[in-house]
Amino acid sequence: MANQKITAKGNSLSRRQFLASGAGGVAAFMIVPRHVLGGPGNTPPSEKLNIATIGAGGMGSANTNACRNENIVGLCDVDDRRAKETYERFPNARRWKDFRQMLEKQKEIEAVIIAAPDHVHAPAAMAAMKRGKHVYVQKPLTRTVYEARMLTEAARKYKVKTQMGNQGRSGEGVRLICEWIWDGAIGDVREVHAWTNRPIWPQGLDRPKDTPPVPAELDWDLWLAGSPLRPYHPCYLPFSWRGWWDFGGGALADMACHVCDPVFAALKLKYPTSVQAEATEVNDETFPKASTVTYEFPAREGMPAVKLVWYDGGRKPERPAMLEEGRSLEQASSNVLFVGDKGLLRCGETGDSPRLIPEALMKEYKRPAKTLPRVEGGHEQNWVDACKGKLEAACSHFDYSGPLTEMVVMGNLSLRREIVGAKLLWDGRNMKVTNNDVANEYVNLPARKGFGLDEV
Repeated sequence: MANQKITAKGNSLSRRQFLASGAGGVAAFMIVPRHVLGGPGNTPPSEKLNIATIGAGGMGSANTNACRNENIVGLCDVDDRRAKETYERFPNARRWKDFRQMLEKQKEIEAVIIAAPDHVHAPAAMAAMKRGKHVYVQKPLTRTVYEARMLTEAARKYKVKTQMGNQGRSGEGVRLICEWIWDGAIGDVREVHAWTNRPIWPQGLDRPKDTPPVPAELDWDLWLAGSPLRPYHPCYLPFSWRGWWDFGGGALADMACHVCDPVFAALKLKYPTSVQAEATEVNDETFPKASTVTYEFPAREGMPAVKLVWYDGGRKPERPAMLEEGRSLEQASSNVLFVGDKGLLRCGETGDSPRLIPEALMKEYKRPAKTLPRVEGGHEQNWVDACKGKLEAACSHFDYSGPLTEMVVMGNLSLRREIVGAKLLWDGRNMKVTNNDVANEYVNLPARKGFGLDEV
């Protein structure tokens, strides 16, 4: 009801305007409780959203600032030094170190931005959704297939608005790529290559043996969250945690939710049928320095079966014969190459600057009409608009970004030391590797007490 319009003589009035105008007799004299008009899960468009951020430093600072026209009411970070700038920018927001306490005690919170390290995403998002809060979760949505599936199902159960922080999803490029591919610009696509310059942090490392003191401004126990206990070391913070199995997802999880988004969307992908990885030396602590991961997907919706190959650590595909001499294959630090039976399509890491190859094909191609809705105001605003009922859903809602994340982290599963090199046959619907029992142990990982998805 809160999002419906009441129309009279062709004029559209919001519910609030209707009540204020005196229409409907005694309605104007009633004090209507906030929960009738909106509240968690159904916030009226005319009100500002009460937003809190978990992981207020780093990327969380940028996400929060993008929502500065709303009410920033809570900021949670385990590292006071990292969050200092955000604290100063929003001095009226309550400050917290433990997201569980914030969500339990600060009742006015309606929506939550989650931009802490990857291992915090799932428990923080689940804790928020269970309490009816809308959530914006930085990419990758989770570290494991199971976590991604549970968040996707929870979003439906609790009827909250969701968004994963893969900002390219709101851009023009991914929509152009979908429209061109569906228009047959390069014919049927049976092969795609995606690559990145990541990692740009150390990988291929063993755990340090020295144990320096924990900085006074950092709550190390809370930083670890559900990951196993280990001594503090500066090699993990503030950014290099991405390369460690217990905390991040390496180059693949860091970038594939951006780079493979236009592939996932344009080719209407969901669950791969198999995944196989090849890499430099792998250990139990960190991701390898370089890897190649090959996914196979079945035919779907009139499209043929397709192979998607991911490269990182400086690896990349061979230069295609169709690419003219003197033209670069790379648009950016991360890239995608769609291989069709009529030509190629190249783009940068978030679908930006799509270009057909050869150039003659690009020049003669008559672009189709723009049929997909465009996003206005940016990725965070797209989520805010959904929270307020202006949109049915944000563009990277969990029913989309959950399966995308499952695909990405399934690739990481294939990089485990005991598994790398083996071709894993995947039953996506049932979240099960059908030919490797060891691999199934990594579909879901145990969490330290107090941070399990059923505990938060």
